[in-house]
Amino acid sequence: MNSDEKEDCECAPPQAETSPAGGPYREYEEPEIENPEASRMKRAAAKHLIERYYHQLTEGCGNESCSNSWCASSVGFNRMDNNAAAVKALELYKVNAKLCDPHPSKKGTASTYLESSAHSNSACGNRKLNHKDVHSVRDNFKDVNYLTEEKVYEILDICGEKEDYSPLIRVIGRVFSSAEGLVQSFRRSKPHTKEELKSLQGKDEDKDEDEKEAAACSATAMEEDSPASSSSSRLGEGSSGENDVQKLAPDEVSVDIEAVRRVYERLLSNEKIEAAFLNALVYLSPNVECDLTYHNVYSRDPNYLNLFVIVMENSNLHSPEYLEIALPQFCKAMSKLPLAAQAKLASLWSHYSAGQIRRMVETFQQLITYKVISNEFNSRNLVNDDDAVVAATKCLKIVYYANVLGGDLDVEHNEDEDEEPIPESSELTLQELLGEERRNKKGPRVDPVETELGIRTNDCRRPLIVFEEFVNEPLNEVLEMDKDYTFFKVETENKFSFMTCPFILNPVTKNLGLYYDNRIRMYSERRITVLYSLVQGQQLNPYLRLKVRRDHIIDDALVRLEMIAMENPADLKKQLYVEFEGEQGVDEGGVSKEFFQLVVEEIFNPDIGMFTYDERTKLFWFNSSSLENEGQYTLIGIVLGLAIYNNCILDVHFPMVVYRKLMGKKGTFRDLADANPVLYQSLKELLEYEGSVEEDMMITFQISQTDLFGNPLMYDLRENGDKIPVTNENRKEFVAQYAEYMLNKSVEKQFKAFRRGFHMVTNESPLKYLFRPEEIELLICGSRNLDFLALEETTEYDGGYNRDSRIIKEFWETLHSFGEEQKRFFLQFTTGTDRAPVGGLGKLKMIIAKNGPDTDRFTM
Repeated sequence: MNSDEKEDCECAPPQAETSPAGGPYREYEEPEIENPEASRMKRAAAKHLIERYYHQLTEGCGNESCSNSWCASSVGFNRMDNNAAAVKALELYKVNAKLCDPHPSKKGTASTYLESSAHSNSACGNRKLNHKDVHSVRDNFKDVNYLTEEKVYEILDICGEKEDYSPLIRVIGRVFSSAEGLVQSFRRSKPHTKEELKSLQGKDEDKDEDEKEAAACSATAMEEDSPASSSSSRLGEGSSGENDVQKLAPDEVSVDIEAVRRVYERLLSNEKIEAAFLNALVYLSPNVECDLTYHNVYSRDPNYLNLFVIVMENSNLHSPEYLEIALPQFCKAMSKLPLAAQAKLASLWSHYSAGQIRRMVETFQQLITYKVISNEFNSRNLVNDDDAVVAATKCLKIVYYANVLGGDLDVEHNEDEDEEPIPESSELTLQELLGEERRNKKGPRVDPVETELGIRTNDCRRPLIVFEEFVNEPLNEVLEMDKDYTFFKVETENKFSFMTCPFILNPVTKNLGLYYDNRIRMYSERRITVLYSLVQGQQLNPYLRLKVRRDHIIDDALVRLEMIAMENPADLKKQLYVEFEGEQGVDEGGVSKEFFQLVVEEIFNPDIGMFTYDERTKLFWFNSSSLENEGQYTLIGIVLGLAIYNNCILDVHFPMVVYRKLMGKKGTFRDLADANPVLYQSLKELLEYEGSVEEDMMITFQISQTDLFGNPLMYDLRENGDKIPVTNENRKEFVAQYAEYMLNKSVEKQFKAFRRGFHMVTNESPLKYLFRPEEIELLICGSRNLDFLALEETTEYDGGYNRDSRIIKEFWETLHSFGEEQKRFFLQFTTGTDRAPVGGLGKLKMIIAKNGPDTDRFTM
């Protein structure tokens, strides 16, 4: 517009209207105008000029040599956000500042000007737009404030014809940088009712041309994002989506996810369009974070979750361009989602394929790894203080539970709780001595997302993708576990602990956290003992001292541990100190290991009859007809708990179902695969048999077992089971009840005593919170993978030997030449178990020293 045109359209300033950025225009005092039509025309013209100033401040005129200091195209212009630009546009309008004409090199801006001119001319001249004007308006799509798949393709086709994608880029920038626009985009179409279908049949699908022109005339200028508070208020008021969500299932959203995926697939191949998504995300994220943090927007409009669903479908999120700014900001916003929203996202994503879950995992893992390797984290600069790493870990937790929910779940078969609670200590605790309540009295913590979803990690038999993909090794390497454990125990809002997200930690790191917990508990018990002694005036032992005879080790240990368990079970949490009667020596760990080894050998001796041994699987199982009392089983449970508590590895061989049962799950048919593979195969063939089970197999609901002396015992799986034949219809029930009897009912008394002893030691430990059943086995029994090269690297030497000594070199050469079985015998001889500790043989501290100054023999 030149100066003459500006003078012709000079009208009164506008009243309070909405700016392009969503903010209200200022209201000025004007003399009353008698002609209402003239007043309306003046306001429309003023609005048009302010919009031109706004676009000049935000987009520029396109002339690279522009000298207008208030034009975004001029050299040295300081960019401003949309709200500041809207305010500045009002100021420039008041002083009648210079307006630039759109430059031809500014593709898309010319059409913007045409659209604005169309509005102005329509207001001042009160005439209809011709077809050319309408086409210009549509080419710019300034009226598009949310997107559908069809609208995206329409814009894409028009841009493709002109070979100019700037209108599409502007639309994507506008919609994807606006929380309100994104929430309303890609909605699933509602199915029409019968009445609506009848009415639609009576109408012509194509609109009249006059209606199209009227719609084009009513299109307003682009409306950028308003401040977070304005955005949240719009989202919360009168949103039709709120009613939509109420009709959706808990794991559904109103977004057409397939449509979103198709749109991304079409658009992300264009680099310029891809950049628009990146820039929009940078602008969107801070406003979303503000909405969730301060305005409680999700509770007012659950459809707000749509924007997270849409953004996470972007398959380029893990690319380097996003890692620096866009993805960290988005993760910070996503981490502010309330618990209900996190659970809903997890439920939704649980229906995704394994490949889609893996893509999201890789997105957050890429960010965590990038931040870890690009910073120098240490005891002073903790990784716990890095907002991006913490936020990405919290987001990864949502995907983790989606992976659990989407896997093979077993939420029904849970072990019954102990009928009698584990007795608490009769002594005063440290907190009670100081007048405080005892902490952790309610037992181990539970993740709030698990509570919200109503599932546990241990309910998952097989996840969509393996749990190991959630472990981030670079993070584990820089994590200061002593500090992290402190944050875990204190539970402050301003300090994040990665122990609250144990899925990201490897077993070595989690074991270190458990070690700190055990040691601190031991030291706490010592202090309590000292204070209690002062109160009672008698000397008490700060250690769990066991004095046993080698030839009566089970009887002595059983009597002593039973007395402790009855009188004061808190003593079990003291540091173990073992003394063999008639032998000198201070227990620095070696005597305790020998004690555990001897107890395990004695208890698992098949001659005693407490456990049965399967030669094919090399595994032990509870003997259902054992003559031993429950105390013996309680003892072995205590021994397993003490081994974990005192960081010792035991040479025990249980099937995995034992550890699942310890973690609260019952055994099922699937657990027979490793517990009793022969029976499992027989029952599997029964389920798959294609003939008549009743006629061909003649099985009933009565099964037989043999007792300790080989005598047959009959058991009815159902009442009068010997009279109920197994048929094709009831064979699943037969298999389920058979497995229930073998793994649960037949050993119920023995296992409950065993579990009770285990929980006497571990009930207040974060063990169940941190570890899965297979990791519990690793803690107790160690790893089956033996890396003797790692052992050689970490072995230390003393007494004159070093790594280059001839006899040391020959020793390692001989050891490396051993077969797998010989290596296990060597490990059994030197450590008491043929397994490696958590983390592998490299974590085993072995010292080779001369056995005296005048000999070449050495000791380990």
